[in-house]
Amino acid sequence: MKKVISIAAISVALLLTGCSQVSSAASVGSVKITQSTVQASIDAIMADRGKVDTSQMQLEVGEGLNRSQVRFHVLSELLNEVAAKLKISVSKAEIDTRRASITEQVGGPTGLPTALVGAGIAAVDFDLYLQSIIISDKLGQGLAASGVQADQIGTAIQQLVIDMANENKVTINPRYGVWDAVNADVIPVDSAGSAVAPSSK
Repeated sequence: MKKVISIAAISVALLLTGCSQVSSAASVGSVKITQSTVQASIDAIMADRGKVDTSQMQLEVGEGLNRSQVRFHVLSELLNEVAAKLKISVSKAEIDTRRASITEQVGGPTGLPTALVGAGIAAVDFDLYLQSIIISDKLGQGLAASGVQADQIGTAIQQLVIDMANENKVTINPRYGVWDAVNADVIPVDSAGSAVAPSSK
């Protein structure tokens, strides 16, 4: 009887583990990015597209759109981790200021929805995007102050993200693609090469 109970317990544990992995679109260390989070971004983008003229835009669809949103959330989390490690913070006031600046650049509140659709950013994710941009700017300022040449700052920031990804282990649900550990990117499964880290299954 105990053996039967033990087997049943193991089966339940495996089932729960499988459900947990299936529900994750990706993970960065212990941080899980759920499929519902990614799907919410995708649904929001599709809804936003219906509100503007997209006839002259080349927009991602299907697997490409799914992958781009996983990439967005993974890179946002990695930048957050880099910022935390270097004790960089972003305030709400900084996000509000950057939002106002970008809104003005794209023609005001009426032009912002079209700009976001064109950039593949859901309106609901705009603040998260702004936070990532501000972190990147602060990283760039720090690198410049340490003597990194202006034309090398982008590469240096990418390397910080790559190093953080290697420290925390990034895994991607195969339905979205695989993690390219060399370039810190999510790429299609059929593009995977030797530089690609294993995905979660």
